[in-house]
Formats: sequence, C-alpha cells, structure tokens
Amino acid sequence: MEKIIKKAVFPVAGLGTRFLPATKANPKEMLTVVDKPLIQYAAEEAVNAGIEELVFVTSSSKRAIEDHFDKNYELESELEKKGKTELLKIVQEVVPANVTCVYVRQPEALGLGHAVLCAKPVVGDEPFAVILADDLINSGGSSCVLGQMVSAYNQYHASILGVEEVPPEETDKYGIVDPGETDGRVSHVHNIVEKPAPKEARSNLAVVGRYILTPAIFKHLEQIPRGAGGEIQLTDAIEELLREEQVLAYRFEGKRYDCGSKLGYLQATVEYALEHSELRDDFLEYLMTEVGQRAKEHLRASND
Repeated sequence: MEKIIKKAVFPVAGLGTRFLPATKANPKEMLTVVDKPLIQYAAEEAVNAGIEELVFVTSSSKRAIEDHFDKNYELESELEKKGKTELLKIVQEVVPANVTCVYVRQPEALGLGHAVLCAKPVVGDEPFAVILADDLINSGGSSCVLGQMVSAYNQYHASILGVEEVPPEETDKYGIVDPGETDGRVSHVHNIVEKPAPKEARSNLAVVGRYILTPAIFKHLEQIPRGAGGEIQLTDAIEELLREEQVLAYRFEGKRYDCGSKLGYLQATVEYALEHSELRDDFLEYLMTEVGQRAKEHLRASND
C-alpha cells in the first residue's frame, strides 16, 4: 500500500542576514505580510494540502516560531474577558486541533540538505514535503501549491520538485532541472544542477521552495560530501537520488514572491494587502493617490 504525505518539514534555522537589522532578534520567517508571519502562510499551505505533522528545523534563536504556534493562555484569557471573540478565534486557529507541531534543532548552519537531514528521526520511513517559507506562493483560485503537488504524488508516487520558469539570465540563482518527457504540468527530471551559469543551463526551470521527497533522500544526504560553501546541498542529494529512482518536476499554478529578498517581500505585502477584505479599498485609494502622485513626481524629476 502506497504511503500518503502527512508530514512537512520547514527548514527555519537560517540567519536571515539580508534583512538585518530586522532579523537580529526576530526570525526572518516571522516577518509579516500584512497580518500574518511568513511561516504561518507556509503552515496554512501545508494544512490545506492535508499535512497533519509540521516539523520545524530550528536553531537556538528561533524561539519566536515555537511561541507563535504554541497556545497563549494569557492572551486568550484576556481576549475572552473583553468579548473579542473574532480575535480569540484567530489566535486559537493558528494551528488546527488535528495538527501536531514538532521542533528539531539544527546544531550547525550546514545548509538546506543538512536541515532536511535533521528531520529524519521525526519523518522516519515516509515520503514527506519540504516547504521554504521564504517562497510565498499565491495560488489564487486554484488549490494551494503543495496540494497540487500532493495530488501529483498520489498519481506518480515519486519525488516531486516544484518548479517555475525564470529569466534565462537568472539560472545562476537557482537549482535548475534538465526536463525530459512531459505530461501536462509534470516532467521527468534527467538531471539537476545547482546555480548553473546561464550559458551552461539546460533549461530555465528552477526549483523554488516546494518539494515532496521519498525517504531514500536521507541515505544520500548522509553520504554526499559537502558541496558549495562547505554545506550539505539538497540539490546534490537529489542528483544522487535520480540514479536510483524517478524524480519529477511539477510546474505549479500560482504566483511566487521571493520574500527572501527585500523587493519580493515588499511586492508580496502590497499584493496581499490588495486582496485583504478589510484593507483593500482604503489601501488601493492610498496607492492611487499618495503613491501614484509620488511616482509621477519621481519620474518628472528623473527626466529633468
């Protein structure tokens, strides 16, 4: 009987240096887009995909993430006393009752592959998902991206990499797959290379923050030598996995925001605010008047 995807790993031990000083004491995954931290968007995507166990690979500086998903008796009691039932409901539903949170420490900053390997004692001999909270993906009216990939896994029962097309000149920022036979949104992966130069890339299909992996990946993470930057690279382990079993690339339906960059984070904040039921009308008016006027003045100044 084929196993189903019930566990998702969230590598959240990174230092977030691109957002200093904001991330000096606050994890980058706790940066908010409108009124939710990035890690909550990621957790909600996992829950919507049917995940029942959230495995956070953390470091000693990430207690805020544990606190966010923990019960806050004092806050809930205060909200209940004041009759703020809607806010109380929001706080209590950060994690559904049927979902378990598990926290594993990554003792050293040895890369994404090492972070995934740290989750092995919890994941065990099961297929599992990996979600990078930096990659916030709005699937619009479609099912969430991880849900799309779980459906594909249920059909193919193989490791699946979430991919999207990137500008050819940006292949050196991503793991790039060499795709083979394609069936709809699914392609067989011939090879995967970490950050190839544009002239050496076999395609512009980049792996972006969503994975479904079979437990065989752990053997390769344990055996591969350290790669770029002296780190254990997940891409290198996937390349080894390809030698013994099928790996697929899935062109997901949705818009990705690179919230690991300041520009991507700002873009996500603006666009999610424009979809927020309480904010969108007033915020749109602000953008069209105040921001629109400043943009015109800036353009005029640039042309003078």
